[in-house]
Amino acid sequence: MKKKSLLAIGLATMLLLAACGNSTEQKTEDTASEAHYPLTIENFAKPEGGDAWSKKEQVFDKAPERIMANTRPAAELLLHLGLGDKIVGVGADFGAPDTTVADEYAKLPILSDGYVGKEVTLGTNPDLVFGRGGLFDNADWGVGTVDSLNTMGVKTYVLESSVTGGTYASIYKDIENLGEIFNVQDKAQSFIDELKEKQQFIAKSLESITEHKTFAYMHTNDPDDLYVWPANGETFFHDAFNMIKLDNVFKEETGNINLETLIATNPDVLILPNWDGSDLTKVRDAIYENPKLSSMKAIQNKQIYIVDYNYMFGYGYNTIDGMEILAKEMYPELFQ
Repeated sequence: MKKKSLLAIGLATMLLLAACGNSTEQKTEDTASEAHYPLTIENFAKPEGGDAWSKKEQVFDKAPERIMANTRPAAELLLHLGLGDKIVGVGADFGAPDTTVADEYAKLPILSDGYVGKEVTLGTNPDLVFGRGGLFDNADWGVGTVDSLNTMGVKTYVLESSVTGGTYASIYKDIENLGEIFNVQDKAQSFIDELKEKQQFIAKSLESITEHKTFAYMHTNDPDDLYVWPANGETFFHDAFNMIKLDNVFKEETGNINLETLIATNPDVLILPNWDGSDLTKVRDAIYENPKLSSMKAIQNKQIYIVDYNYMFGYGYNTIDGMEILAKEMYPELFQ
């Protein structure tokens, strides 16, 4: 009987100590969290229908609990930081998927294949709207302006990579900021290191390429309606292609670029976007066979490449994957 009593007392003591340990750990975590907030993050805003971004601070009293991500790449970035359980809605569910987070992404509430409006966005009851800057507008395709959302008590985070002046390096700043906002700095730094390793691999593989090629971006999937977009001011877009030693020949131009100008400028490469995952090889073949373009280097040398839309205009971390795919298509012998 005495042995049983001693055993019971010992077990009770162990449980008490364990409980005290857990309580101490929880208090330590709570204290660390309290010390981290309130947190001020410098971000951006622009007026409805405007193009000029200005800096605007967002103050976080705690980590957001309900995030609306306005594009697929924005949601996938959050998944890499272990924040999937906080995502309450995803808009613009199109483009090349990140297969490394496919299982987690499949569990997310998808709001639409296309862009979603402010009413749908607010219907998720978010405390943070996050993602591509161009979609922060009160138009039908926009999630609402930063100012209008903030007025309603909803915090915002506009990807720095998606505002004018943004480059691929801005992605690292965005990840750092998210690490701070959600107090997951270790995960953020680990993901930054992973992306930088990919970037270094591409740079190392292309060391022997001493001259940049020129390219033009053809914003069309119709071989009978060729439309060249200069992408003026799209700094992230230009920096991404610069990683694989491609320069947009029309980046200083504004307005429409007609076919005659394209032919006369004669870039080395033509880039076609794929925004719906369809097979564009027939479109590419038809462009190769267009007699009006037969004098161009890109046609004669078979230098038309198809790139997923999100790799160019998702303003996300996975752009590095798109550029690696393109580099391997252009220079397969350097990636053997």
